[in-house]
Amino acid sequence: MDPLLERLYSMGRKEKEACEKHLMIGGGTRPAPTVVRGKGVWLEDIDGNRYIDCTSQSWAMYLGFANEEFNRTVYEHTQSISHVHQGFDTPSRFALARKLAELAPEKINRVSFTVGGALAVEGALKIAVKNRENAQEFICLMDAYHGTSLGVLGSNWASTRAAGKYIGGARFNRLIRQFVRVPNPYCYRCPLGLEPGTCGMMCLKILRLTIERGVNGPAAGVLMEPLQASGGQIIFPKEYHQGVRALCDEFGIPLIWDEIQTYCRIGTWFATGYYGVEPDIICLGKGLGGGYPIAATMISDDLEGFAADTEELHTFANNTVSQVAALKLIEMLENGILDNCNRMGDYLGEGLRALQKEHPRIGDVRQAGLHIGVEFVKDPDSREADGELLTAVRSYGMEHGVLFGVGGMLKNVLKVKPPFIISQQEADTVLGVIAEAMKKLT
Repeated sequence: MDPLLERLYSMGRKEKEACEKHLMIGGGTRPAPTVVRGKGVWLEDIDGNRYIDCTSQSWAMYLGFANEEFNRTVYEHTQSISHVHQGFDTPSRFALARKLAELAPEKINRVSFTVGGALAVEGALKIAVKNRENAQEFICLMDAYHGTSLGVLGSNWASTRAAGKYIGGARFNRLIRQFVRVPNPYCYRCPLGLEPGTCGMMCLKILRLTIERGVNGPAAGVLMEPLQASGGQIIFPKEYHQGVRALCDEFGIPLIWDEIQTYCRIGTWFATGYYGVEPDIICLGKGLGGGYPIAATMISDDLEGFAADTEELHTFANNTVSQVAALKLIEMLENGILDNCNRMGDYLGEGLRALQKEHPRIGDVRQAGLHIGVEFVKDPDSREADGELLTAVRSYGMEHGVLFGVGGMLKNVLKVKPPFIISQQEADTVLGVIAEAMKKLT
């Protein structure tokens, strides 16, 4: 082993604490383990503790850790070349663009690559404005999350949590683009206080009113996650998506889907396969490169794309290592791993719904593929959010070898999003830890 790696892997707690004072960490749920190595769905920390990782490291590690087939392909490629400037052509860029276009909805056929999801969303905003003369205001959903760069920060829930308490992205409101927000179709916890099935899709009526009377001039675009992730793993009704598509068609507004967390994870390549609705622009990131940094903006044939005159230029937009990783990931997903995502997602979903019958403080279970949220409440009738229980269950999981994420505006949603390679035995371990936590804590 290289001596540098030996020094890194042998770092102890005392040295870690000496290094820690030099870091600025602007996000993430704390506390968290200091990770040293991983294999499959398992991680090991600096103290030798092992965990099943149901965060997939920001939901990105679709193949888990240290996958030999995947790593071998990437390593072989690095023996030829790695970084190439955006102005040069590479076979990997051509091949990945073509492959994504083949998998995407019918009209989505052109791709621009970048290094992170927020920049992919910024690229989408540029495309929308370029194609909408005189349009400057975007519409987004309440509880949205699209990244923390200045170009998209204003679309986030973090920028609205400012009622006397300027925290997170709200500190930078004076620098960011302001977005017009409309209610999200959070049917379990309707922001309008209405009951599903009796609401008449009021959120769509408000979207229409906002388009007609709530923006200055024509709307530049409607930006949304097809399934809200950080907002609470919220699966939208199909008829809502159909209604949004119809409104965008009626008013000629580009519909932008942020698929940074839904690409493949909801069991289909793109959310079109889940909902049967096609957007005009798709943003990808996170899991696209199987752990290597890469993101993409994909656009419809009906839209004018980027010109080669510095409209969209990034030093690492042609990183061939990430492109090869993305292609290898797709190949492995096609060879059975995406099927396992669906099988194990359904298995975990069924197990969690069975636990819900035993434990009424599990208010709702939302599952699409391996995109799973468990919402905790103090009482199933009042649906009062129980953030304390969420914190306790997450801590119990960490103490007993399972890492979970946290979501929802009320911080009461447990995010269960393991790598796609999880086995039934490992899924049973995850369910067992949640069951033990509920017995002990409720």
